[in-house]
Amino acid sequence: EPMSGEQLHRAVSRNDLDDVTRILQGRQVVVDTLNKLGLTALMVASQKGYTSLVQFLVGKGADVNMKNSSGKDSLMIACFAGHLDIIQYLRSQGASWLSRDFGGCTAMHWATDGGHCNVIEWMIQDGCEVDPKDSGLEWTPLLRLCALTGKTDVATLLINAGANVNIKDKDGKTPLM
Repeated sequence: EPMSGEQLHRAVSRNDLDDVTRILQGRQVVVDTLNKLGLTALMVASQKGYTSLVQFLVGKGADVNMKNSSGKDSLMIACFAGHLDIIQYLRSQGASWLSRDFGGCTAMHWATDGGHCNVIEWMIQDGCEVDPKDSGLEWTPLLRLCALTGKTDVATLLINAGANVNIKDKDGKTPLM
C-alpha cells in the first residue's frame, strides 16, 4: 500500500519519529501535505510540543513559513501553545516575527492569547514588536488581552516592554476602557 499524507499526520500525532521517517523516506508523501484541518505536519508537531519531530520535519524540508487556512504559521501556533524550545528553533530556521495571519495578528498576539509569560519574555528579548495592530479592530496584543483574558502578569510584561497603554483601537477604545 502506498504511503499517504493521512498516515504521515497519524504518525505525527502519535509523535512516532520512526514512522514519520519511514513514510517520508519513500518520497511518495510531501512533507508539507495538509491534513483535513488544513495543517501541515510541522504545524501539528509545533502545536503539540514535539521538538524532535519539529527538527526532523524542518530537516526534511518542511516550510517554517507555510500558512494554514486562517493564515497562521507554525511559529504562531507554537507561541499560542507555549512551546518555547520550538519557538526558538523555528526562529533559528527563518520564521519571522513580522508574519501575520489573515486577521492581521502576529505571533505576539497569539502568544498573548496563550498567556505564556516565559514565551512573551523571550519574544521581547528577541526583538518581537509588542504593539502591532491587527487589521480588524486594530487591536494590539495589550488591547486584545484587556478585552479577552485580563491576565495581569501578561499585561505587566507587555507594559514593561513599552506597550502603549493609551493606544486606541479603530473605535477609539483604550486598554483601560
